[in-house]
Amino acid sequence: MLSGVPQGSILGPFLYTLYTADLPQSNKTILSSFADDTAIFKTDPDPTQTSANLQEHLLEIITWTRKWKLKINESKSSHISFALRQGQCPPVQINQRNISQTETVKYLGIYFNKRLTWKHHVKTKRKQLEHKIREIKWLIGRHSTLSLENKIIIYKTVLKPVWTYGIELWGCASNSNIEIIQRYRSKFLRILTNAPWYVTNHTLNSNLRIAYVREVFQERIANHRTAIVSHPNPLMAPLQHLPTTRRLKRRWTLDGIH
Repeated sequence: MLSGVPQGSILGPFLYTLYTADLPQSNKTILSSFADDTAIFKTDPDPTQTSANLQEHLLEIITWTRKWKLKINESKSSHISFALRQGQCPPVQINQRNISQTETVKYLGIYFNKRLTWKHHVKTKRKQLEHKIREIKWLIGRHSTLSLENKIIIYKTVLKPVWTYGIELWGCASNSNIEIIQRYRSKFLRILTNAPWYVTNHTLNSNLRIAYVREVFQERIANHRTAIVSHPNPLMAPLQHLPTTRRLKRRWTLDGIH
């Protein structure tokens, strides 16, 4: 290989991080990068000014990528406006091509919709659970001879991580969205245990010692808050406190700490 690194190599992500360490930043926007996933944020009451600042920063990044022989995939880039008002910010361009404006964007495995209701993310996770359960139903279904103890282990190691991923963020969703996951999980527990119709969901959760979705969120966000408070990186300090102003009338994750 004359350039680049093999995909899946151990050193690949580390070397890429070193190579892109001087990615241009701007005092008008916020740059967030994780490996090759990069997001640029701008908050402003004026949509036109928001797009202008984003475009200015994008031009700096494009100039930098040309210098260091990197290419941005325009087709995989998305532009989303988080707001309760109608309409969107004016489009921005990469290499003279408009970035597609979307209602939902995926970043690091989490789906954000423009109103931050988490509805799309919750429905996507439910579909992923359905797919996983179909794959292993022969192993954990009603007619499986596997012991209940081993079925629970499979649930906790294979299925639970599907819906708990990122719950520190989406766990503050509305009750109707949380119930989508809760109902499907209760339905699965009945299949797992082959419980008759008269056994209540409360009894199943109590006997199996499996926490409800809200309880998992409370535990995870408390641990997350503790980790932030004791984190040595000073950039984590602002996350301890909620902002005094909120443009979107939504519950925040730290609101869930009692």
